[in-house]
Amino acid sequence: MGRWDRPRQLLPPGTLEPAPMLLWASLLVLAPVSGQLALPKPVISLHPPWTTVFKGEAVTLTCNASRVHAAENIKRYWWYLGAQTLREIPGNTLKARVSGTYKCQIQGSSPSDGVSLIFSSDLLILQTPHSVFEGDTLTLRCQVKGREKLAAVKYSWNGNVIFTSRNSQDLLIPQASLNNSGNYQCIGFLEGNHYTYRSNNRIIKIQELFSRPKLEVTPPQPTEGGPVNLSCQTELRLERSDTLLSFIFFRDPGVMLSNWSRSPEVQLTAIWREDSGSYWCVVAAVVPSIRKHSLPLQVRVQGVPVSGALLETQPQGGRLLAGERLVLVCSVAEGTGDTTFSWHREDTGERLGSKRQRSRRAELEIPAVGGSHTGRYYCTADNGHSLARSGALNVTVTGDGFLGNTARSRPATGPGETACAGCPVSVELPQLYGKQQLYGNVPPGEGDLVYSEVQVIQLGQEGAAPSSLSLSSSSISFPPQHASVVYSAVKTQLPQDSAGEVRSQDEDATEGYENVQFA
Repeated sequence: MGRWDRPRQLLPPGTLEPAPMLLWASLLVLAPVSGQLALPKPVISLHPPWTTVFKGEAVTLTCNASRVHAAENIKRYWWYLGAQTLREIPGNTLKARVSGTYKCQIQGSSPSDGVSLIFSSDLLILQTPHSVFEGDTLTLRCQVKGREKLAAVKYSWNGNVIFTSRNSQDLLIPQASLNNSGNYQCIGFLEGNHYTYRSNNRIIKIQELFSRPKLEVTPPQPTEGGPVNLSCQTELRLERSDTLLSFIFFRDPGVMLSNWSRSPEVQLTAIWREDSGSYWCVVAAVVPSIRKHSLPLQVRVQGVPVSGALLETQPQGGRLLAGERLVLVCSVAEGTGDTTFSWHREDTGERLGSKRQRSRRAELEIPAVGGSHTGRYYCTADNGHSLARSGALNVTVTGDGFLGNTARSRPATGPGETACAGCPVSVELPQLYGKQQLYGNVPPGEGDLVYSEVQVIQLGQEGAAPSSLSLSSSSISFPPQHASVVYSAVKTQLPQDSAGEVRSQDEDATEGYENVQFA
């Protein structure tokens, strides 16, 4: 810095990135005075803006009221110099010519912060502003008394020369940060002599425009499925209460919970256990561009254990005809988060199925029940916090579905179609196990019976091709005239005559089957 350079601007250390161009309403701080809610204290501004001037000069002080109390409604102002009351005046300005600390007050407020003025008799002074906030441009001026002129100027910060000028220009530090606080001084070289003059030292403290934000979560220990309010708390300095701020909220790992907004709050309508983690917020000033992060806050979402498990059936009562649809409904009275529902047979120990979903209710459907579905059922629910079991419920299946209610066994006819009494029927045997008894109503000792319950379905229109009865790999065809025959028991082979010969199907179509009924 020993060279005589052209004037330049110094960028402040740790310059922050620009904030998004969004708005925020001004914040006003109200303080109680004598038990009553008082107006915000006024703020003093200076013209010229310097706190150090030469003796014989004057500085105009202005007492600025807040926007809450318009200036035209204020009838009285008080001015103080130290502990001395100067006077009460109707206007809000005062010309100061004496060194000291000045304050002002308006009706209904507390006194303002003090402004210290120095009226100096030195030959060279360093002029600095009364208050400088982060983001402001810090201007320093090296001034010589009277008609003297400076040939060159050096500015120092904490004893180190940081700027040199041949034509005594001001030092400008744009976007001042808290790191620019310190002890400043200027060194002047007068034209026409070889003397060096040093100004008074001035300690400059860059003030925070707004405090570092603090994130608050309400409730502090949220419950799964419940709402959560996030609030980004910060405080603007009274002198800059009209500064525009914007807010944004995040959760690890870098999940953005909101867009930039004027509001310092955001509400999450529902929070879940997987949302537990570190949360923080960011506050940014539009002009000047300053951005501050809150400290991370750990949020742990509390789960509610499942309880009050209940099993119900549709239709109610658990009594069904064979072939009807059964729905097992498992529900819990309380519980949050993803829950695993399981359905069981108490009498056989069989697990029928399970579902995992974020709900307090789940269903298991059995499309068509048979006699084997008679038994005792129960369900369980598990959300990782606890496991709840319902009471057992009886399910009873009775009768042949197509005999008890033939309307259920026939498909609906389409437009222009009519049910045909003479049409063949298709009898489906979904599962055969050789000669093993499949249902409990097969008479014991008749090992050649393979099925004791048959479902009948009407298909097609009149004149349609005959259907067939399929038994495992063999097939038995029925003549059209027997289309309405219902078989309740089927044998695996045709009967023999007294001589041991197998009689043909044409000899007697009814003797090879038991319980044959004709329409």
